[in-house]
Amino acid sequence: MDQRLGAIGRDFPCLTCYCNEKNCPGHFGHIELVKPMYNIGFMSVTLSVLRSVCFFCSRLLIPPDSDHLKTIRKLKNRASRLKLVAKLIGSKKECHECGHKQPTYRKEGLKFVADFPKSEDENIQKKQEIYAERVHGVFRNISDTDADILGLHPQMSRPEWLLFTLLPVPPPHVRPSIMLDATKRGEDDLTHALADIVKCNNLLRTYEEQGMAQQDIRKQVELLQFKVASYLNNELPGLPRATQGGKTGGKRPLKSISQRLKGKEGRVRGNLMGKRVDFSARTVITPDPNLWLDEVGVPRSIAMNLTYPEVVTPFNIERMRELVFNGPDTYPGAKFIERDDGFKMSLGYIANRGDVPLEVGYKVIRHLCDGDVVLFNRQPSLHKMSIMGHRVRVMPYSTFRLNLSVTSPYNADFDGDEMNMHVAETHQTRAEVHEIMKVPRCIVSPQGNSPVMGIVQDTLVGGMLFTQRDSFLTRDVVMNLLLHVGGWNSEIPMPAILKPEPLWTGKQLFSLIMPPVNLVRFSDGHEDDGSEISYGDTKVLVQNGKIISGIIDKRTVGKSAGGLIHVTWKQCGPQATADLISNIQILVNHWLLQRGFSIGIGDTIADEDTTAHVTKTIQKAKDEVKELISKAQNRDLVPLPGKTMMESFETEVNKVLNGARDKSGSSAEKSLSKTNNVKRMVSAGSKGSYINISQICACVGQQNVVGKRISYGFRRRTL
Repeated sequence: MDQRLGAIGRDFPCLTCYCNEKNCPGHFGHIELVKPMYNIGFMSVTLSVLRSVCFFCSRLLIPPDSDHLKTIRKLKNRASRLKLVAKLIGSKKECHECGHKQPTYRKEGLKFVADFPKSEDENIQKKQEIYAERVHGVFRNISDTDADILGLHPQMSRPEWLLFTLLPVPPPHVRPSIMLDATKRGEDDLTHALADIVKCNNLLRTYEEQGMAQQDIRKQVELLQFKVASYLNNELPGLPRATQGGKTGGKRPLKSISQRLKGKEGRVRGNLMGKRVDFSARTVITPDPNLWLDEVGVPRSIAMNLTYPEVVTPFNIERMRELVFNGPDTYPGAKFIERDDGFKMSLGYIANRGDVPLEVGYKVIRHLCDGDVVLFNRQPSLHKMSIMGHRVRVMPYSTFRLNLSVTSPYNADFDGDEMNMHVAETHQTRAEVHEIMKVPRCIVSPQGNSPVMGIVQDTLVGGMLFTQRDSFLTRDVVMNLLLHVGGWNSEIPMPAILKPEPLWTGKQLFSLIMPPVNLVRFSDGHEDDGSEISYGDTKVLVQNGKIISGIIDKRTVGKSAGGLIHVTWKQCGPQATADLISNIQILVNHWLLQRGFSIGIGDTIADEDTTAHVTKTIQKAKDEVKELISKAQNRDLVPLPGKTMMESFETEVNKVLNGARDKSGSSAEKSLSKTNNVKRMVSAGSKGSYINISQICACVGQQNVVGKRISYGFRRRTL
C-alpha cells in the first residue's frame, strides 16, 4: 500500500499531507494502462460515436453542407444531439470525405466486432474484432467541430476520454484493510481487484517489451479488459465473476464498485437512506390501555442500556449522587461521569462510587428514567405522524408498551410489529420534540385537518354501554372509578337517583372528565325526524362539558372531523385533548372490567323463525336461478344491452343470488336484540359491520372470482 495515497493506520502517516489517519482525507492515485481499455459504463455511447464517424478518417458521416447540421446545432441538450446524429446517419455505407465503405458494428462481450462490406482492398478483412486501442485512435482524430456536433464538449469531454488510458485508484479510506491477527492484515476487495489489474498490466508491458506473439498479447489485453470491467461491475451479463480466496477457504466473487453502490445494502439505500444509529432501541410492541396517550412503556433492560447526559446543578446534585452511587448495574443508576474538562470516567470500574467527586457543571451519563423524552417510530414512515415524541415510563418485561389510541397514525397492530425508539439527548432536541413532534400536537393531521387518533375497540363499546340511559352506578363503584381518573376537580356531582339508594349515571361520570366544550352529534341508528329529543337517545348534546343526552359511540369520540376529539383540540388545545382520550380510556376500561363484556357462539345463532326465513329465501333464489338456466339453454333469455348471452346470464344469476344474501342477512340482523354483544360492537363502531353479522348468522353468499362465479374444471389444482 502506497503511503502517498493516505494514512494507513496509526503508525503510518500520510506522505502527501503528513496528517494522521484521523485528519487525512485521502488522495487519489492512478494506474497508467499499457493500452487503452473500454469503460463499461460508456459502452453504448462509445458505440453510438463509433457509428457516427468514419472508421478510417474519423470525419463525421454527415456532409458539412447538409441542412441537418443547423437542426442539430440548435439542440441545447447534448445527449439529444448524439441521438439525432445516430438517427440521421442510420446505416450510411460510405464516407463523403475519404470514400471508404463503412462497417456495421455490434457488441460482443467486452469488445466490438466490425463487419466490413466487400472491398477492392484485399488487406481489409471482412470481420474484425475492434479493441479499445483502435477505437481510441479513431476518437483521438475527431475534430473539435465534429465533437461539438456529436454532443461532446471539445474541452470538457473529448471522445477519446470515453475510454480508459489512466485508471483512478481510490485512497485507502475507501478500501480500508483490517487486522486479522497480530501479524496478518486482510485487504479490501477493491484492493485485491486493483492488485490484479497492476499485475496484468505489468505482464502486458513485459510481453510487448519482449516482442511476444500478437496472439499472446491479444489474450493479455482481453484479460486486462476483463479485470478493469470486473473492478467496476462484477455482475456483467454473459461474463464470469472475478473471484478472490485461497485454495482451502473457497473462492467468492469480488464486491465491485457497482455492487457497493446499488441494492438494498448498498451505499445509497443501506447507508445514506437507512442508517444504524446509537442511542436507539427496537423491540416488539404490546398494548397497555393504562398508559397515558403520550407515554411509551420501556423495558427496564433497555432503560439500563440507553443513557441521557444530565448536567449537574445545585438543584439536582443530591439525586445525581444517588445515581452515581447505584452505578451501571442498579436501576436507576449511571454509567459514566463526564468532567467539565471533557474527561470521561466509567463507573463500572470504580469500587467505592460514594467517594467519587461530583461538582456542578459535570455531566452524569445516567439511565433512562420516567419522563424522559424519546422519539418513537414505526416503519414504513409514510407521513409525519409515523414518528412522534413520547414520554418514557420504565416497566418490567421485554416489550414496548403503547396506548391503543396512538396506534392509528403509526398503522401499528400487535401481531408481532416492532418499533424503534430514539433518545433525545440535547436540550434543543428535547425542545423540538416537545413543541413540534409530541403526540398531543399530532392528534389532528395537517393533511386533512381531521383527527388521526380517537377512542378504539374496548373503550368504544364500553363507552356506548357506559352512557346508555339504563347505566347506573352505586357509590362504591363511583369512588373506585374516580380513584383512577386524573385532572378532575374532586367534586362529586349529586346522584341522579336518591332513593332507595344513591345512583349515578354513566353520563354524569363521563361529564367529569370532559373539557368545557359544546357539541351536537348523532349516534348510530338516529332517525332524522327533526324533533329535539330522540326516543332512542341517539342525539348527543354536550353543553359546557356536561352530557345532557345521547349515547357516546364512534361518531362522537372516533377520528371523525367535527367530533368531540376535534372540537376539544381546537377549543382547549392539544394537551387537554390527550388528557381527555387518556381519561376516557381509564374511566371506561375500569368500569368495563367490573361490568364485563364477552361474546360467544350463542350471540351468532339466529332463532327458529329467522332460520326458516333464511332457508326459504335461499331456496327461492335457487329456483329462480334454475329458471334462468332453463331460459338460457332454450335461448329465451333476452341479452342485456351491450352484453352477450353468457354475460347477461352471469349478471342475472349474480343479481338473484346477491339479492337473496342481502334479504336473508337483513332478516338475521333484525332478529338480533339490541343486547346482543356482536350487534353492540357493530353499533359502537369498535369492530365488525352489519355485513359480517349477516354472513355469520345467515349465509356467506355467492363468491365471485374476477366478477364471475367459479367455473368447473378446478380439479387437483388451486385457483
